[in-house]
Amino acid sequence: MVAETSSSASTSQPASGWSRAINHAFSRMAGWAADAMGSASAFVIATAGCIVWAVSGPIFNYSDTWQLVINTLTTVLTFLAVFLIQHTQNKDGRALQLKLDELISSTQAARNRLIDLEHCTDEELQELQEEFKKRRLQPPKADAD
Repeated sequence: MVAETSSSASTSQPASGWSRAINHAFSRMAGWAADAMGSASAFVIATAGCIVWAVSGPIFNYSDTWQLVINTLTTVLTFLAVFLIQHTQNKDGRALQLKLDELISSTQAARNRLIDLEHCTDEELQELQEEFKKRRLQPPKADAD
């Protein structure tokens, strides 16, 4: 079993200038938005908004429009947040994999076939997992010192 040598990320065509600019701007905005949405301030603001909405119920006689406001707002925000979160996780995952690949390639005793495992098939990963399981279950080797 050998991991693929070509990166699937590099199989797409190079981005043109405007596409690269849009991707860069989106990446920066997604990072900022993910940080903002994950902050304590965002939680307090969201909680306060829900409380204001709930308290305003009697004022609007708990109308369908009153309910539609919170339903629409939360649905739209959730829909947009999914894309931001996915982008951030993809970027973080890619960076983590590259860091691990660097550590593997710079360690003398490490096996280079472990580099780029995220592009292996499920069967190849299962074979490697079984290999590690067998190693874990073997009795420890005695030192020759």
